[in-house]
Amino acid sequence: MTACGGDQDANRAKGEVFCRRASEMGADISLLPEMWNIGCTPCPPDAKGRKKWQAQAIGQRDGFVTHFKGLARELRMAIALTYLERWDGAPRNSVSLIDQHGNIAITYAKVHTCDFAMEAACTPGDDFHVCVLDTDKGNVRIGAMICYDREFPESARILMLRGAEIILTPNACELDDGRIGQFGARAFENMVGVAMTNYAAPRFNGRSVAFDGMAYDADGRARDTLIVEAGKREGVHIAEFDLDRLRAYRKREVWGNAFRKPGAYGLLTSLDVETPFIRKGARR
Repeated sequence: MTACGGDQDANRAKGEVFCRRASEMGADISLLPEMWNIGCTPCPPDAKGRKKWQAQAIGQRDGFVTHFKGLARELRMAIALTYLERWDGAPRNSVSLIDQHGNIAITYAKVHTCDFAMEAACTPGDDFHVCVLDTDKGNVRIGAMICYDREFPESARILMLRGAEIILTPNACELDDGRIGQFGARAFENMVGVAMTNYAAPRFNGRSVAFDGMAYDADGRARDTLIVEAGKREGVHIAEFDLDRLRAYRKREVWGNAFRKPGAYGLLTSLDVETPFIRKGARR
């Protein structure tokens, strides 16, 4: 989708239209692009502008969120709703997965905030969450990460270790072949399905995409894991995951957590940073 700038009422109305279209097309889950309530409008660099931008943050009891809770209940469709979330101190960049009963199953706040850009004005999240989502087609274990999170293999890895079968990824940036290939790799190495929704042109370049995470068939032949890739324009696109097939694949194949050697990974949790990776403003 393209957003209506920071007009939250207009974004709410447009989000509803697209969710209804997704429901009519048979979707079980509808995924919106990153920070939808304000259209991911950038935070101004000056202190006054920053304060005004942060004041657009909303809470889970505010009308924007409760509206989509009611819509999810009406449509019997889960909605992954994104917004600038009111928080103690600076707001968070969050996604709430609302189930088909209108209840929030999980709320995830972006861990890897872009501290080199506007998200220096946000509070980073501090954990990754997975929930069991009940749908009319059965239960599925869902995790979430947001935009820059997908560029760190640790994000999807932790979600896989916590049992995620599908990872939802709201996005707001230009998606080139490298980033899309990287996203597909997250699916491959963790044997999970991944789905990403981006802003359409002209704000960004669309290319919302999903991969099923099954790199080989039952006979060991390589296969294309791409389920769908959208173009630059607005639209509703269905990514259909075959959970029975995915679960069978995860039981027999060698990636994910099957042959990891975590005892050798201690350095991954070190807080030390050496040249050439020292950056002003980086938060750990």
